[in-house]
Amino acid sequence: MRLQPKRREAPGRMEAKTPIDERFADEARFFKAWFENPGITGAVSPSGRFLARMMARYVDPASQGPIIELGPGTGPVTQALLQRGVAPERLVLVEFDTAFCRLLERRFPRCAIVQGDAYNLGKTLAGALNEPAAAVVSSLPLLNKPDPERLDLLDQAFALMRPDGCFVQFTYGMVSPMPRPPKKAPRSVYEAEPSPPVWLNLPPARVWIYRRASGAAVKKSAGEALIFKLRESRDKVRDEIKETAERVETNFKARTARARLEIELRARKVRDDKAFKPALELIRKIGEPKKRRGH
Repeated sequence: MRLQPKRREAPGRMEAKTPIDERFADEARFFKAWFENPGITGAVSPSGRFLARMMARYVDPASQGPIIELGPGTGPVTQALLQRGVAPERLVLVEFDTAFCRLLERRFPRCAIVQGDAYNLGKTLAGALNEPAAAVVSSLPLLNKPDPERLDLLDQAFALMRPDGCFVQFTYGMVSPMPRPPKKAPRSVYEAEPSPPVWLNLPPARVWIYRRASGAAVKKSAGEALIFKLRESRDKVRDEIKETAERVETNFKARTARARLEIELRARKVRDDKAFKPALELIRKIGEPKKRRGH
């Protein structure tokens, strides 16, 4: 178990990577991990930034206690949580894959990295938390597991969280990835809330938020609930504005590149067309300054 990984020095000077370079590298890492063990990785690519922001939106940075992230992979949700305002020292990242753990240590040196089985969360985090967690954010492939194991994971998460804590999980499916508990399992009673669809993610996804049932949870005061709702609404508007700006910028760049390409192709066609060469020569001569005649 590694709770406070050591900082690693870069082995020599390296060229700075662009976000696109890092994205392709992360895609390759995920595909390799999925190919080697699809039952554990569950996806062939990391969560997109829009999905990561949606997951982070349901975590209140002002809440007390650590934030546990399950299956962080290459860290897109971790980055979204940090941008949301969560201090890196509060993040406890539980990752099974050794290569991903090493990558997370380099990218997030101030976060706690725990290598272990998230489905055995109680044992994996034994002695790792100094106080109850505020939230558990999961990117685990729940649909790969039978119903009892999913409900057991939720029970373990609730046992590590504050009474008002939430379990955040994304899914590519249309329904809740957490099944309804059987009547003989009172510990798994929960309330579920879905997010709006994240259409800009590929494939489109949705986030589900699970909390203890009202009778088993200590509710927030009316003032705390109102403040959280106001923050959530503010963040939602801010994210929508940011996403719209990114779409507009992307469309503008694409159209500009297309226009430049069309102009270049037409210019090449004109240069290569013999019928236009006399006209181009005339235009060139007209543009030249006239020579003065001698007196």
